[in-house]
Amino acid sequence: MINVESILKLVRSGDLDVAEAQKHLEEIAQASGSQGYRVDDLGFAQLDVDRERRTGFPEVIFGEGKTAEHICMIFQRFMEHNDRVLATRVSKDKAEFIQSQIADLSYHPEARVLSWVKPNAAVPSQETDYIAVVCAGTSDLPVAEEAALTAEHLGCRVERIYDVGVAGIHRLFRRLDVIRNATAIVVAAGMEGALTSVIGGLVAKPVIAVPTSIGYGASFNGIAALLAMLNSCSPGVSVVNIDNGFGAGYNAALIYKTTTKRD
Repeated sequence: MINVESILKLVRSGDLDVAEAQKHLEEIAQASGSQGYRVDDLGFAQLDVDRERRTGFPEVIFGEGKTAEHICMIFQRFMEHNDRVLATRVSKDKAEFIQSQIADLSYHPEARVLSWVKPNAAVPSQETDYIAVVCAGTSDLPVAEEAALTAEHLGCRVERIYDVGVAGIHRLFRRLDVIRNATAIVVAAGMEGALTSVIGGLVAKPVIAVPTSIGYGASFNGIAALLAMLNSCSPGVSVVNIDNGFGAGYNAALIYKTTTKRD
């Protein structure tokens, strides 16, 4: 079996060119499992820097519970490995500190999302395919925007259809063609979460439901919407956790990537 030492000897003797040697070394690395499993050790965090190689998308930073200093250090290290970096659940105060330390970051206060894109990074084609992100009311916007920004960060085109809840369902019908033509549909709704079942019965595309913690007392901070979505009689509906816009946007992006066969 050819090994690293024998490859180096063949290169030195002139019996193997550099390009072929590199190919053999990559094959050895893959066989040993070293590719796709690298970890960048920061002491307080173990960064999965090869996640994009394995799963198609890079690791995303969950900012809630982390200090601004830790988020900043993680963000900087990911910038060394990826063309795009995303952090979710970042408060305004933390974002201001991180932006003071790292240039060219974008903060989206409504969604509490902090993002960076490397200058001149490849921009995905945005001609026809898209994800529809729908929300019932403007109170659901923070969760819907987290989903939309996550999907965009992962290379998807997003169409936003906001404030089309069942209390004025005619608003939904005005945008139904846009929703039906999407590759995947994210629906964020609080209160009783009825919008998910309505849309699920009108489309032929996968629907990802996001219950939000919006509503009066008996909504139990999103549990009522969660149970309604889990018990939906409309087929084709899957459900993520309460207020988990990131999870919905990520799942929609996986469907988008698989369906459109994009890298």
